[in-house]
Amino acid sequence: MRGLFGQKVGVGAIAGMAAAALIQLASVAQAEPVGQTAVFTGLDKITARISRLEADIGTRVQFGTLEILAQTCNKRPPEETPETTAFVEVFDVGTTLASELQEEVDAAPVMPQEPERIFSGWMFASSPGLNAVEHPVYDVWLIDCKMSELSTPTEPSAPAASE
Repeated sequence: MRGLFGQKVGVGAIAGMAAAALIQLASVAQAEPVGQTAVFTGLDKITARISRLEADIGTRVQFGTLEILAQTCNKRPPEETPETTAFVEVFDVGTTLASELQEEVDAAPVMPQEPERIFSGWMFASSPGLNAVEHPVYDVWLIDCKMSELSTPTEPSAPAASE
């Protein structure tokens, strides 16, 4: 096999270059910063109330009858084109604290219902309508991703000069 400048190139050299390229791509992919908290805006269409929701990765946050679970959250560095993405699952649990309190007053036993997944996918802060949560009462969209604070090593301070 001939290289770019006509020299002979062995199969081992090509495999080595391919392996080096894969290692470099893997290290770039691993360097992608991952956030700790996904920040959403929720709209209650009935009351026109807008709420800011912060969901730690892996924990559920309730908004009305919805439970929002952010699986991962990524934010590009400032020197690149701005984009914030998150993989989100939204469940409609069908009950709120107010409805649970009303059930206690009525004293009528109600069978708990299984939460219904109404959305599972990627959300993009730059395009909130691209993958929207479709619900008759609530709208939820991603606005930001809070990144973990990176600890930077501090310079040891110089000893004070004695007089």
